Amino acid sequence: MAIPWTLGCDAADPHRLAAFWALALGYVAEPGYEDPDGASIVDPEGRGPAIGFLRVPEAKTAKNRVHVDVRVAGEPPWDPAERERLIRAKVAELAGAGASVVREESYGGPHLGHVVMLDPEGNEFCVA
Repeated sequence: MAIPWTLGCDAADPHRLAAFWALALGYVAEPGYEDPDGASIVDPEGRGPAIGFLRVPEAKTAKNRVHVDVRVAGEPPWDPAERERLIRAKVAELAGAGASVVREESYGGPHLGHVVMLDPEGNEFCVA
């Protein structure tokens, strides 16, 4: 049996970052978690791990060693055109919420593989 776990994240503004990632992942604020220097979001269906955000005084200074892949297209097999439409729609939504696009990647063919983005505090993640 797997052990329940939480992904812990440093943040300059934990509530803003938690709100961004709740939108990105379809999560909600963790009921009962109230802390001015922290925030926590959870999968409303209880399947995914909780994600906690804690205020830290130092700024991000290097590339993160772990990142999230937001997999909006689901599992293969895919219709390439529909998969690209879903990815581009999510990228636009997240850009509107404060993320920025770094680059687009393909997997050796003409179709979009994933988009590398930065969240509002500069943490890298991919939309696939």
